[in-house]
Amino acid sequence: MATDRRETHAVAEEPAFASRTDTMTYEVASDLRALRAFVWDAATARGLSAERVELLVLAVSELATNTLQHTVGGGRVRLWAEGDQVFCDVVDQGPARALGRDMPAANAVRGRGLAIVEQVCDEVTVRAAPEGTIVRIRLGR
Repeated sequence: MATDRRETHAVAEEPAFASRTDTMTYEVASDLRALRAFVWDAATARGLSAERVELLVLAVSELATNTLQHTVGGGRVRLWAEGDQVFCDVVDQGPARALGRDMPAANAVRGRGLAIVEQVCDEVTVRAAPEGTIVRIRLGR
């Protein structure tokens, strides 16, 4: 029996941020290149393998692109590690996103972003907080 590694329930608490947390904000599409480099460097510094770093960069890029397409004010990314896990929060002012999406049909023009994120990450959670909507993704080393 296969185990679904994705979590679709609300996250109960903010991270303790006991370890060093790197943060970057983004506001326009031209910020995405720097954001991908930021995630690559921060995840690599925390010992994530190159293959897993690529998946994390893809997931954050998809989430940030959604922020820029569907909300105003840009967003913020926080990245940290706990034990052998790397976590990343993507925070924006958009509404909470529904998880558990199927991949759209091959001829669909849009709608793959969140489905891709859920496929490549070990865990994806969404919750509303005073600072905005937080999508938390986790990848193990």
